[in-house]
Amino acid sequence: MKKWYVLNTKPKKENQVESLLLAGGFTVYNPKFIQDNRVFSFFPGYEFILFDYPEQYRLVKYTRGVKKIIGYMEGPVAIEEKVIQSIRMREINGFVELDKYGEEPEVGDEIRVMEGPLKGLRGIFKKELTQNDRVLILMNYVSYQGKIIVEKKKLKKVL
Repeated sequence: MKKWYVLNTKPKKENQVESLLLAGGFTVYNPKFIQDNRVFSFFPGYEFILFDYPEQYRLVKYTRGVKKIIGYMEGPVAIEEKVIQSIRMREINGFVELDKYGEEPEVGDEIRVMEGPLKGLRGIFKKELTQNDRVLILMNYVSYQGKIIVEKKKLKKVL
């Protein structure tokens, strides 16, 4: 019976191992994320594979780029399908997305801009605009009150 296992790959060989195993007919899950317009493995040096132990063990273990299959002396340790599903649930367009700055702010919350040219500015979350996940922020400074539009993902709720 096929189960999910964790592979430990040689450094920076996740994609090579994934390609070789996919070509061999295996189901492989190598979660990725995007940062600064570059794609990275979510778990560097590790990926998940669905295979039948012990029948396919040697085939997987001796694939070029595989360091080991995570387990004990008795053999590899299977992980539950729900672990894979919980990671996949966080994917948007094939890439894992995390709440970068914690809890998502709501209307009326005090916020801080965390990225871009307005980084460090504080204000009040005024209104959510649907276009490209942008929000309207009310800024209050010494003798200035103004409104700006910022991408929601660049904000952090001030607690």
